[in-house]
Amino acid sequence: ECICTKNKRVTNCVQREGVCQCESIGSGAAVRCNTLTSKCLLMKAEMTTSKSGRFNKPKDAFEDTDGLYDPECENSGMFKAKQCNGTTCWCVNTAGVRRTDKHDTNLKCNQLVRTTWIIIELKHAERKAPLSTESLRRALVDAITSRYLLDGRYIGDVVYENPYITVDLKQNSSSKSAGDVDIADVAYYFEKDAKGDSIFHNDRLNISIDNEALKFDKTVVYYVDEIAPEFSMKSVTPGVIAVIVVVVLAIVAGIAVLVSSRK
Repeated sequence: ECICTKNKRVTNCVQREGVCQCESIGSGAAVRCNTLTSKCLLMKAEMTTSKSGRFNKPKDAFEDTDGLYDPECENSGMFKAKQCNGTTCWCVNTAGVRRTDKHDTNLKCNQLVRTTWIIIELKHAERKAPLSTESLRRALVDAITSRYLLDGRYIGDVVYENPYITVDLKQNSSSKSAGDVDIADVAYYFEKDAKGDSIFHNDRLNISIDNEALKFDKTVVYYVDEIAPEFSMKSVTPGVIAVIVVVVLAIVAGIAVLVSSRK
């Protein structure tokens, strides 16, 4: 037997060819413990363990009501394009995030649309002084490349506006090499770490800047797909609708001023 250091939601672990190999809880899919496990298998394992009561759910497990569901995974560990909960179905991207309205089981999802850009927004806990932007970038890049095994070329901007930190991960299908970890998996591991619910076995995220541990109060993840999502206005929140209305009115007003000035 062996311990899967990069995924605690596994069982039946054995050492083969120098690598700890296990079965993912909930699906039985093979997991190699020298790399990250796919987000789809992780979500399925979390749903399974939540139902069985083997693990305590974190307090914010249902903060995003669409966030956690029991997914259907391909044999490769990728999400199936169409996901359902009983008679309600929707289409997802490669990060498993819903990108259409919810429909009945007749819904057609023609392809699994790739998420090419993930924006991780973090709010750090109160500190004695603002962070050094350069030190922060070095610490985060080092954590993402060493802990989550992501090639540094997929890490974009790291922006700091005290107390908010924004990290861009960008990876399209043409730039992703065979064997590269997916930015969706990295973002999921990172989000779990930041919320204190690490997937790693007895190994919590530890980032220190200027000899002071970096703690996070809030984490939000945004997804940008290579094809725009297909939401109807009915499913858009009132706040987003208000923004759209303001933008449209501003454009109309601008046109009116332009026409008036030409008379």
